[in-house]
Amino acid sequence: MAPRPDQPRRVTILGSTGSIGRSTVDLLVRNRDRFTVEALTANHNAALLAEQARALGARFAAVADPADYDALKAALAGTGTAVGSGPQALIEAADRPADLVMAGIVGAAGLAPTLTAIRHGRIVALANKEALVCAGSLFLREVKRHGATLLPVDSEHNAIWQCFDFARVEAIETITLTASGGPFREYSIEQMRDVTPAQAVAHPTWRMGSKISIDSATLMNKGLEVIEAHHLFQLPSDQIRIVVHPQSIVHGFVTYKDGSVLAHLGSPDMRTPISYVLGWPDRTATPTRRLDLATVGRLTFEPPDEARFPALRLARAALVAGGGSATVLNAANETAVYAFMEGRIGFLDIAATVEETLAALPGGPLDSLDDVYGLDKMAREIAAGLGRPRARVAAAGPAGVG
Repeated sequence: MAPRPDQPRRVTILGSTGSIGRSTVDLLVRNRDRFTVEALTANHNAALLAEQARALGARFAAVADPADYDALKAALAGTGTAVGSGPQALIEAADRPADLVMAGIVGAAGLAPTLTAIRHGRIVALANKEALVCAGSLFLREVKRHGATLLPVDSEHNAIWQCFDFARVEAIETITLTASGGPFREYSIEQMRDVTPAQAVAHPTWRMGSKISIDSATLMNKGLEVIEAHHLFQLPSDQIRIVVHPQSIVHGFVTYKDGSVLAHLGSPDMRTPISYVLGWPDRTATPTRRLDLATVGRLTFEPPDEARFPALRLARAALVAGGGSATVLNAANETAVYAFMEGRIGFLDIAATVEETLAALPGGPLDSLDDVYGLDKMAREIAAGLGRPRARVAAAGPAGVG
């Protein structure tokens, strides 16, 4: 559904205090004449959420953790902004009238509210990988059933979306997702054995949340993106390629059967793909640094090393296996990442935990969100019980943002 040209577009942000949410808020503040804000949500950060709600005149603000409700209510007293808390309040936010919903909640906590927005036929700007990784077929079935529009926010998928000829898919040979390689691109396995969470979140080119940054360091984020791309572009695994591009200037390629390659280039700033989906099908002015290739001087590319970064192999195997295998992959990875962030396991234990969980729990068919949640829960319990050199991995619940 295209925006009404004579009225501002009404926007809801699920996860407004996370990295995607903050970038979205920045663009909305700069373009107040083009957008109004219906609802904002956060996980814990009531202070920032209230600040954003006041700045944007949001009609509703919700915090996932009920313990933060009183702080949010006090901060927004007298503003006219309605306030809610708890998982149901996140669904209420997605349920409210909006032209576009930015789905920016990280982890399985974003599944239900994102699906709610889809069932209202909204334009859904999808920054939540888990929606397609954990429940891709279910989500796409609902998108079609309710006439929703799904726009990818990930820089790589957004780039390919802009280059992809949906009217002539048979002319497309392959698509290529680029990866920066993360902070450990040149590390040996021995060097990676002792890296710290602080090192892992220090991404060389992108500013992201901790969980996504660690996924970038293991290259699991690129594995998850392969699964996303499969659902978004309806291509099999062997038509989805990955290339390591440390400069993060080229975000994606589409190769056509005549040998033509269309590539999307831009400075590494998430406000560029976010502005594209906010204004779609038009474009929105964005204060990003303009790309100067003469100054950049040199762009390099190399194949990923799956021996040092086995997460790529695991993600492709889960995609090929089908069913709920990708749900298991994601749940085990979230569990292991949060255990690593807390210093209870080592960096290399993340992929090892995922691999052992996949071996222990074959994914079954997924016909509803209850199936997804059930399989997700079992996978987290298995990952939590796996012994590790440093400690045992503790279960991590569905993650929110902020």
